[in-house]
Amino acid sequence: MADLVLVYGMRLLPAEEVKQVGSAPVMLHNGNEAQVTMHVLEGSREQIEKQLKQSIDAFFDFYPEI
Repeated sequence: MADLVLVYGMRLLPAEEVKQVGSAPVMLHNGNEAQVTMHVLEGSREQIEKQLKQSIDAFFDFYPEI
């Protein structure tokens, strides 16, 4: 299998400040553009860490062949 790239971004902001989150564009070498879905996790540090770990586990469950 070819090498893979995991594209992600993180930023912590006060919950009351966030109005909207959109997708992020990724430009590919072949000239095409892909979209990365952004995810929002809210709560205390511990709650966010727990949700993030669950999300990562679930993400890789979609790709059992890796």
